[in-house]
Amino acid sequence: MSELFSLESLIAFVTLTVLEVVLGIDNIVFIAILSGKLPRERQAAARQAGLAAAMITRIVLLLAITWIMQLDQALFAVLGQDVSGRDLILIAGGLFLLAKATYEIHDKLEAPKPGEGARRAVASFAGVIVQIMLVDLVFSIDSVVTAVGMVPPDKVGIMIAAVVAAVVVMLIFAGPVSGFIERHPTIRMLALSFLLLIGFTLVMEGCGAHVSKGYIYFAMGFSLFVELLNLRMRRLHRPVHLYEVKAPAT
Repeated sequence: MSELFSLESLIAFVTLTVLEVVLGIDNIVFIAILSGKLPRERQAAARQAGLAAAMITRIVLLLAITWIMQLDQALFAVLGQDVSGRDLILIAGGLFLLAKATYEIHDKLEAPKPGEGARRAVASFAGVIVQIMLVDLVFSIDSVVTAVGMVPPDKVGIMIAAVVAAVVVMLIFAGPVSGFIERHPTIRMLALSFLLLIGFTLVMEGCGAHVSKGYIYFAMGFSLFVELLNLRMRRLHRPVHLYEVKAPAT
């Protein structure tokens, strides 16, 4: 990894690492939502397995960089719009996110029927990992294409190092983020809304409409800021019961 020690390479490494972390925010949110459906003692293992799968997927895609660059080539056209392999992956991943987020929101809003609560309380560990890996593939394609556009293809070592560093950062923050989402139901609903927004964005990009991620992340950040203010206000105005009021004797 001697190529990392030049100033130009270090700047590219730091920039790409920060970008990978930012692009990984939606991945962390999705992993937090899914791992929260598992028993508490297995949630950390699911987060670690999901992020490890993301790292391995991105490294494999970087090693297959020639194939990645070919994904932007048109496969066919629909109504005069060229459709590439990357477009198909983004559309499929976006539709999956839309369906999954809609199902989770419905599951949270609808009260379980009698006798149904125990069956829907705990998800399968293998099922959660498979879903994480499927979405990891979509996010990894988007991340790797971005990395290839920023760093010359012959600097694969820099890209791999940046991916590993970004995953380490995400591993550090995945636990606190998951715990925070789990403790606050309104934040969980907000996170599911973010997934709907991200899924819609992926479908739009797959259909050829460019959506600036800056606007998406600003909307997510602003919504989170407002919700944090609401949480703070509810905590400050929580009623304090100094004594218990007993009902008058009859």
